[in-house]
Amino acid sequence: MTGTLARAPRRTPLSGSALIRLLAALGDTDIPAPKDSFSDGLCRWFDWTDAISLSSALDGPQAAVVESRAAANAAAAAADRDCRRVREAIAKLGASVDPTSDDFAPHRQRYLGWQQAMDAGIAPLRRRVRTALSSASPALARLAAVDAVMDKVIGARERTLLATVPAWLERHFARVQGRQPDAWRDTFCQDMREVLLAELDHRMQPVDGLLEALRGSSPDQP
Repeated sequence: MTGTLARAPRRTPLSGSALIRLLAALGDTDIPAPKDSFSDGLCRWFDWTDAISLSSALDGPQAAVVESRAAANAAAAAADRDCRRVREAIAKLGASVDPTSDDFAPHRQRYLGWQQAMDAGIAPLRRRVRTALSSASPALARLAAVDAVMDKVIGARERTLLATVPAWLERHFARVQGRQPDAWRDTFCQDMREVLLAELDHRMQPVDGLLEALRGSSPDQP
């Protein structure tokens, strides 16, 4: 076949996040069914100090100052714009892929740079949305406090797991490179962009959830 690359059929995993499903499909790998429920698995990530912090967050806090409805709407609109700006800026990085390299090292460095950009953009964005929630209502202040605990506990585990994505891409790079001499570079670059966008969506899920709560906030919530 000349000028095009015949892709091998991808398996369709039945479980896992969109990012996990994509990586499994690219690697032609099945995702085993989880042995434990989500709550059971989550419990193993919390030590006793984390459990105390989570309990304190669930029992409080109360919002010190509840903003007016107009102020809450303005905060939600500003957070929404901020969220779109960060998402669009990171998504545009995917256009910077060099399709001419026959070595994975430049792609690894590029993807690591994308991950650093996601860390730098999304972490402060998530904190800003939490700050807006804390002034919206007592209930949303509790949600912000819970998210801060979850970010601390789950975030560390998540960063460790996301650090393995370049290794998955490297294995995919070797498979695609050896499959067909024509057009494999463009195919790999497109796949890497898809992984970037899937990881971006994965990292933005907590922010999107907080933002959705902020959009529906009301100063007189309990």
